[in-house]
Amino acid sequence: MSQQPRHLDQIQRWMQAVITWPGEIQDGIASEDAQSAIPLNPDELETVITRSSQLTSQERIGIYANAYYARLLECLSEEYPALIAVLGETAFGAFCMQYLQSCPSTSYTLGDLGAQFPEFLSENRPAREQTDEPDWTDFLVEVATLERLYSEVFDGPGIEQTPLLTPEKLNSLSPEEWPELKLQLAPCFRLCRFHYPAHEFITSVRKAEEPAIPAPQTTWLAITRRNFIVRRESISEPEYLLLSQLQEGVRIGEAIAVLVEAKLLDPEDLVAHLHEWFRHWTAAAFIIGFTTE
Repeated sequence: MSQQPRHLDQIQRWMQAVITWPGEIQDGIASEDAQSAIPLNPDELETVITRSSQLTSQERIGIYANAYYARLLECLSEEYPALIAVLGETAFGAFCMQYLQSCPSTSYTLGDLGAQFPEFLSENRPAREQTDEPDWTDFLVEVATLERLYSEVFDGPGIEQTPLLTPEKLNSLSPEEWPELKLQLAPCFRLCRFHYPAHEFITSVRKAEEPAIPAPQTTWLAITRRNFIVRRESISEPEYLLLSQLQEGVRIGEAIAVLVEAKLLDPEDLVAHLHEWFRHWTAAAFIIGFTTE
């Protein structure tokens, strides 16, 4: 019986299903997506992909499948260089292949490819050496989390086209108005708390250094973007607490009350700290506006 002619879009859908299948070529051919495009038995592959003088049909399409995953691995490697420094290239590659099989690419942009990688590492990491203390597995997850966060801040919305808040505008407010203010933080602003100084390790790797895994050290970070450059800085625990409250939309007076109740600062030093913090947060464009509603 003669073979029904196949349309180009039909073949394209079939090839996409086969080469992106997270497994062997034969499994891709048997997958539901491939079969819905072109119902095919494995021994009928030559009716779609002809053999060459040197390669079989399966070897020929295998080249495309291998190139596809090589490109995805390259993208993950570019996004997570510090994680490679922690794991080594072999272990990193193995985790990546497991990740790509569990979370195959579904987005039009490769910028989304590694979005779930930190969560995947957290769910599939080796058992803790000690249950009550952070260990190197926590460190590798935190490195991955921070590297991904840098990518999201870089690619996400920013303030490059936004008029910035000036200290003069804040200073023009009366003392009675301040407690009722709700502050608007930059859309690219992020707060993080880690068990390790992962930011210092990442910086060292980007400088082509060979840093050792650091000792545990509780770290609070503020991350933002200015002029399309991702910037981060270490902040204190009281700053982290207050900024967290403000980021959630809590009024300044209520946020300060939460800070006072936490007893992280000497009450006598509170006013001086608040003055310095708000001055710096405005200059660094953490804060870009306010409302009295």
